[in-house]
Amino acid sequence: MPILFFIVLIDLIGFGIIIPLLPFYAEHFQASPEMVGLMMATYSFTQFLAAPFWGRLSDRVGRRPVLLISLAGAAASYVWLGFAESLGVLFAARAVGGAMAGNISAAFAYVADITTRENRARGMGMIGAAFGLGFIAGPAIGGILAGPDPLNADYQSPAFAAAALSFVALAISLGFLKESLSAETRKRLAQQPPRKRLAMFRDTLKKPHLGLLLLLTFLSTFVFAGLESTFAMWSRRQFGWGPEQNGYLFAFIGLLSALIQGGLVGRLARRFGEVGLIIQGALALAVGIALIPFSTSVVMLTIAMAIAGYGFSVISPALNSLISLQAHEDEMGGIMGVTRSASTMARFIGPAWAGLLFGFLGRDWPYFGGAAIMIIVLILGANSLKDLKNLK
Repeated sequence: MPILFFIVLIDLIGFGIIIPLLPFYAEHFQASPEMVGLMMATYSFTQFLAAPFWGRLSDRVGRRPVLLISLAGAAASYVWLGFAESLGVLFAARAVGGAMAGNISAAFAYVADITTRENRARGMGMIGAAFGLGFIAGPAIGGILAGPDPLNADYQSPAFAAAALSFVALAISLGFLKESLSAETRKRLAQQPPRKRLAMFRDTLKKPHLGLLLLLTFLSTFVFAGLESTFAMWSRRQFGWGPEQNGYLFAFIGLLSALIQGGLVGRLARRFGEVGLIIQGALALAVGIALIPFSTSVVMLTIAMAIAGYGFSVISPALNSLISLQAHEDEMGGIMGVTRSASTMARFIGPAWAGLLFGFLGRDWPYFGGAAIMIIVLILGANSLKDLKNLK
């Protein structure tokens, strides 16, 4: 587990490096808010298409080979991103990066392989902590490398730094990461006929409670992805910020997420249960996002983002834990791949939707709309409380 955590952390630091940069990179090529939203969504769209394939492949050949292939692909996409000279190339580089992003679903399946049902939430929280830590160092490094001026940012250095980190994660995986899926299980799964992606979705949805859990995963990720994709444009118009200032704020949210998911989510799950965390997370995310349009100072904005960050930091591992508890060992990779597809589909549609609201209705509307959706998540979760408790 520590080696996997370290590998995911290094890779996600690289991913986090380019987060503050991308909206400015797109606007550098004269992209509208709607096009920025689509560009941010492109990575997740191709990841959505590929995630079930990577998840099922990890069931057949093991988690380690999938991690190795995806890390190499991520490194190549970052190099291409650094050499982008047009908006079309920027879109293409992000599309390739998303298609090769099989490492996260494989990492979640790896955790499920090596944890028990009792400590599953803690294991999922550790991977969530890697996300959080990646978004501490990554955005700060990317912001410093790109600079504070949105009109004269350095777009190449962050992309090449991200590529270098993916190569480091690849080297560590080659040297130290052991396979988590037993040879017997891989042999048995390899003898089964291949399943089509739609069949995987259909079979997953047939399992008790999974349809609701996947819907809640989709909606919460949809809202947070809309926030991530439009925030740099919002802060530029509200405060005149560039990549560096956005990087520092995203680093703060990453620190908060790491503290919650790495140190607190296990204890919170034992005290409140996964269902309680879903309710808490939905409420906090709704409140935090709703406060962003009313933030006229950096202090107020930081408070709003902290509340939203807490919400997403507790709802995500709680949902992943409940979903994994419904999966048999033989199908863990496939179900986690389908789950990852649900969240990546949300990360495709969410930014596109938020960009349209930003461009047509105004910069505050992605956050008003996101808060309304999280109220729906809160109601759905509360109404299903008894059924979800029975999952344990």
